Amino acid sequence: MDFGGILPQQMSFLADIQFIPALLAINIAIVGALIGLTLLFGRIYCSSICPMGIYQDTIAWLSKKIIRKKRYSYSKAKTILRWGILAAVIISFVFGFTFLLGLLDPYGAYGRMVTHLFRPAYLAGNNLLAEIFSKFENYTFYKVSIYGLGIFSTVISLLTLIGIGFLAWRNGRTYCNTICPVGTVLGFISKFSIFKIQFIDENCNSCGLCAMKCKASCINSKNKEVDYSRCVTCFNCIETCNRNALKFAPVVPKRQKVAEPLIAYNYQKENRTVDDSKRRFLSATLITGIATGKLLAQQSTSNLLPKKDIKRETPIAPPGALSFAHLQEKCISCHLCISKCPSHVLKPAFLEYGLSGMMQPKMYFDHGFCNYDCTVCGDVCPTGAITKLDVNAKHQTQMGKVQFIEENCIVYYDETNCGACSEHCPTQAVHMVPYKGVLTIPKTDQSICVGCGGCEYVCPAIPFKAIYVEGLNVQNKIEIKKEKQEEIVIDDFGF
Repeated sequence: MDFGGILPQQMSFLADIQFIPALLAINIAIVGALIGLTLLFGRIYCSSICPMGIYQDTIAWLSKKIIRKKRYSYSKAKTILRWGILAAVIISFVFGFTFLLGLLDPYGAYGRMVTHLFRPAYLAGNNLLAEIFSKFENYTFYKVSIYGLGIFSTVISLLTLIGIGFLAWRNGRTYCNTICPVGTVLGFISKFSIFKIQFIDENCNSCGLCAMKCKASCINSKNKEVDYSRCVTCFNCIETCNRNALKFAPVVPKRQKVAEPLIAYNYQKENRTVDDSKRRFLSATLITGIATGKLLAQQSTSNLLPKKDIKRETPIAPPGALSFAHLQEKCISCHLCISKCPSHVLKPAFLEYGLSGMMQPKMYFDHGFCNYDCTVCGDVCPTGAITKLDVNAKHQTQMGKVQFIEENCIVYYDETNCGACSEHCPTQAVHMVPYKGVLTIPKTDQSICVGCGGCEYVCPAIPFKAIYVEGLNVQNKIEIKKEKQEEIVIDDFGF
């Protein structure tokens, strides 16, 4: 939501430390660290790192404020459902249908919620402040454009917001412990964690207060048992216990007789400060850039010759996506690249990539064109679906090839000069050649076209563009020969 670019680029590490993105990016260090944390302390990731977990905690906290006497209760784990969903996700991913993984991955789902729902509301608030402040000649805020990113992705994001929010409102961490594939995997690992929440039998009177406050519904106070596969290590039970009957300590084997149990963290009611930072953690996606306006188009008249409609057969993937297959294998549709793109040329696809590629980023040129020197989408992608490119590599990456429809060109149509497409082409893949005496008309060279869409965006022909970019299933590497300019030494003034 940081459209003003206030936060530093280093904040993108918040996306890199998410479990599924790190797994798809084959980031062994991050995956190993998250598994190591889980083996030590349980599901710390779910409690303090995953933004969807924080969202659920926020909703649960609000429900407690509104429903003062709200109580949770212990419920048995829905083991078959949990493992069934995980199996379906793994099988579909193995067979190339990554849509299900992107739909259920907590970071991807949260990213879509922010991009499609939170961000427009945030920008609307910014524009309202800009309007108010400008009345007093204060221009601290400035207006930015707000536009839709696709009905399908927006509906999915809204359903996700409502569905997970409803479950959190009623029963706390139901999504984490029943649906989320990451929660199922880390829940299994947390069974073997060293530090666990444990009952102190001599202090416990089985009052059930800990179970009433457990948002994971994993504490059976009657039997003094904790389901560690569902416990998210939030410490609500320890904080609420009036008899100090719970501890967070290393598990001691029962066969060992220990006089005094080793207590790593024994929360006492008196003289303790509660750290609420993990509940108040705000995960924000980054967005920079200023919205660009549309080029004024020439109005058409009723007595003109017919034009041809543009039928793009192949979508255009972001630079660095390598191929449709690579994008679909790695992308979880978190839409971080979409929200971060300064030129606003990325939107979610519907069926352009097929069923498996729904909601994955696709290039549109209705709000701008891909900046020749911009590499932001690859820089922020946490999964490696869009590979990182330096500026030189970006200049050699061909995302698509230019197509010219002479019948739609106003040079042909109105017999008047234009040349806007040629002026905006960074490689001169579109250049002007003589036409009908004093006129010039575009001519294309697909071998040096990078597919940035500059020509398509600025083309003033309406309702159908005279020039557009056709995508490629596999992105190419092109070589642009640059002529060496001879240095001219001027001894005098030169005029």
